[in-house]
Amino acid sequence: MQKSRCTVLSGWIGDASRFMRPVNVFPSVETILHSSGWMRQSPVSYCRFPMLQVIRHPHLGRTQVPITARLACAIAITACVLMATNVSAAPAQNANAVAQIRSVLHAQQNAWNRGDINGFMNGYARSASTVFISEDSIRRGWETVRARYTQKYSDRRKMGTLSFSDIEINLLSPDVAVVLGRWRLERAKDRPHGRFTLIFKRLPEGWRIVHDHTSAARP
Repeated sequence: MQKSRCTVLSGWIGDASRFMRPVNVFPSVETILHSSGWMRQSPVSYCRFPMLQVIRHPHLGRTQVPITARLACAIAITACVLMATNVSAAPAQNANAVAQIRSVLHAQQNAWNRGDINGFMNGYARSASTVFISEDSIRRGWETVRARYTQKYSDRRKMGTLSFSDIEINLLSPDVAVVLGRWRLERAKDRPHGRFTLIFKRLPEGWRIVHDHTSAARP
């Protein structure tokens, strides 16, 4: 019985081996030489690797990398160059945005000090969603904020001389920034002052205030 099993097994292996033929999945040397046009130029040595075929040209003295590998290398180099360009350009863009925001604040200060509330309001976004928070009230809309300023500061005596200080500008994104600072009015009988938090947004017309939270210190 044991002998019969061995006989059957060896016979099965022998039969199966007839159907197993080695398959060459790589192209022949002649095929590569003809396709590359090197057959008529000079002798070429051909090496096979498990995952990559490499051709070594004796006159060039270096390995010819397949086109897919060269393409991948070119893509990697291009990506590195683009990343380096973006990284180097970011500080310049940030500095430009900060300068533009400071320019808006400077223009507001100058407009206020010449008694031009409309010019001062140019620093705000002309939108119904513009928000101004002061004391215990919230005002929404550019027109509403403007009406508040014209009512509270109805003449030059009340407006006094405005100055901003301790300005801190933090970019949250290429189009949004948070600005912290101090404000102060120099008037004949008093010197009110306080702090403000502004949210600037980059709009088609430039950087504009979309949210203003201003508080006054106690006298």
